[in-house]
Amino acid sequence: MYRAHAWHLLAIAFVIYLAAAVLAALLALAGIVGVYLGSVIGIIAAFLLQAALVKAVQDVRDGRADLSIGETVSAAAPYLLPVAAASIMAGVAIAIGLMLVIVPGLYLITIWAVIVPAIVIEERGVFASFGRSRELVRGHGWHVFGTLVLVFLILVAVDIVLGVIFAALPHFLRGGLSSIISGTLVAPFLALVVTLVYYRLVGAARADGGYAGYRQGGAAASESGAPASEGGAPASEGGAPASEGP
Repeated sequence: MYRAHAWHLLAIAFVIYLAAAVLAALLALAGIVGVYLGSVIGIIAAFLLQAALVKAVQDVRDGRADLSIGETVSAAAPYLLPVAAASIMAGVAIAIGLMLVIVPGLYLITIWAVIVPAIVIEERGVFASFGRSRELVRGHGWHVFGTLVLVFLILVAVDIVLGVIFAALPHFLRGGLSSIISGTLVAPFLALVVTLVYYRLVGAARADGGYAGYRQGGAAASESGAPASEGGAPASEGGAPASEGP
């Protein structure tokens, strides 16, 4: 999916990162206050990008991008505050857990792996998204944890390669340009992994008879438990998108 929809997903990430970088640079001209405001804008942009990329992955699962970049960002905008609140809360708890002999933090990372898709796709509230993520991960914790470890190793390798490439750039270009390019390449991959893990867990819950249904795009899931998909049918067990329709 990353290869098939690279231009669309990378364009979304690039536009948001570039807009945030330009605004931050302009604000930095105003002095130290502008620098702090630029940092805040960068954080907000990161949360918006999370929601937008989950929405984009949801959209392209039927094999085509039905929403433009602007439409994708607009569709994700209402979830900005819930995604930001949930991400900050999870980040603080995970950081504390990692300081407590590491294991509690790894446990929280695993059980809260799909809180953002729960918010964007199911329209769950901030606190409900934590419970929903834990519910979906239950019984599949080692698989989810193994996936996250593999993703971490891939990202470390990518970061090393990009670091070597950017080392040749002048110092004044290295910081901003490296963050835009590395973020543009990495963020869609992370969103794909997390969102597809979410869909696989939903499919597993349905197969186990534990699927309670959810709201998507303002409409309740069908009585049979099949989610109404804005971007197409739920992915099949092998990870490939199913045919269009429920």
